[in-house]
Amino acid sequence: MELRLLRYFVAVAEELHFARAAERLGIEQSPVSRAMRHLESRLDVQLFDRSANQTRLTWAGQVFLGESRRVLATVEQAVSAAKAAAQGYQSYLRIAICDSLAQPRIATLLARSREEEPELEIRVVELPFSQQLKGLHTDLLDVGFALSGVVNDGLVAEPMWIDQLSVIVPARHPLLAHKDVKLADAVKFPLVLCHPDAASGCHDQIQALLDGAELPLKVVDHVTSLGVMLTLIGAGYGIGFAIASQVQALNRPDIATRPLAGAPPMLATYLVRRGGEPSEPLKRFISRVKRLSGRTADQADA
Repeated sequence: MELRLLRYFVAVAEELHFARAAERLGIEQSPVSRAMRHLESRLDVQLFDRSANQTRLTWAGQVFLGESRRVLATVEQAVSAAKAAAQGYQSYLRIAICDSLAQPRIATLLARSREEEPELEIRVVELPFSQQLKGLHTDLLDVGFALSGVVNDGLVAEPMWIDQLSVIVPARHPLLAHKDVKLADAVKFPLVLCHPDAASGCHDQIQALLDGAELPLKVVDHVTSLGVMLTLIGAGYGIGFAIASQVQALNRPDIATRPLAGAPPMLATYLVRRGGEPSEPLKRFISRVKRLSGRTADQADA
């Protein structure tokens, strides 16, 4: 299968709009539409629901989106490795982040790494938690950042920092009348949540919060990425829950955030790696993460 089809698909799946996807790709809309029809025909699977003058991913499309991102990330990593080898680089780290993380903090970490260790090449890919685990096991990754610490044999997960969980609502929504939102009020509205089978990392932590709600939940859709969640919320399908700083950094005019009332629930971010003694570059990187998070070595080992 051509990588071009996967790149076109990812653009359409993330934009959920063929014209915007074509503009993002720098081509006309008609080739994108033809490519998606060809892809669906070749896979014999419906990837998009085009009903009601809107484009949405089917569940098969959401799963294929995650796998497409993984394939493209692997190809980009292979290209980067070849270029690095040609330039004589031998010291590098391969880092994965899940798309639900607060990117400003990750950006600060990477900037600090460049300042303190400019000779260290860092390659960053965005992968859901389940794909991070596979990448770590198969030595395609050195470290991952995710919103889950549930790892299997051979991997270790350390909590590094916590972020406040907020309610994400459309730009014009009744909940915006409140400075902060009670959970009991939030769950009265339709919800857009992480899909439990996508292993995105944030599902378990958010579900633990929702298990305390007294009202039955009305879930209108499960999604595999923060981008799709925000798109559906902005379109008025429902409300959701995410890290406020991540959402605010995207500066989207169609959505807004409100903190939850009472003791604000927090999401923990974990650093995930293979067990055993880390390499020297990874050891220095982990030390940098702990300094940025304000954690001491004793706290990290506790």
